[in-house]
Amino acid sequence: MEARLNPFGSAIAGQVIKHLNATNKVVAGTALPAATQELVKLRASQINGCGFCTDMHSKDAAAAGETSVRLNLVAAWREATVFTEAERAALELAEQGTRIADAAGGVTDEAWANAAKHYDEEQLLALVALIATINAYNRMNVMLQMPAGDYQPGQFG
Repeated sequence: MEARLNPFGSAIAGQVIKHLNATNKVVAGTALPAATQELVKLRASQINGCGFCTDMHSKDAAAAGETSVRLNLVAAWREATVFTEAERAALELAEQGTRIADAAGGVTDEAWANAAKHYDEEQLLALVALIATINAYNRMNVMLQMPAGDYQPGQFG
């Protein structure tokens, strides 16, 4: 499979990716736990059907020490016992934030309140920025049909 366009050879895409990457660096420097960040990126990518990002974030998380059990259960986190309450709240917020168009009211007050029990305002803002950014990456990659499977951990960072 080949991508429809090569975003790495485009000045426009290069600028967009540069700014998305800058947002990611800001979020990475916050107190939002790194493991939570990877789980959220993985779950949003799964929902959006972004093979490129699912490949990347599952491999990056594994390279950072995440267990295969937790990675394999991200898609079924509600039934899984391997996630903390804080991670579960972040995954719920990620799902609702990713599926805004599918939900009449967007992110529910309950999901927001649950996340707010576990994260302070700065962490919540980081989580919102993270969810928005991964969704932007996912949409670009899905539209461009970026192939998945060849990513090497840390390849872009």
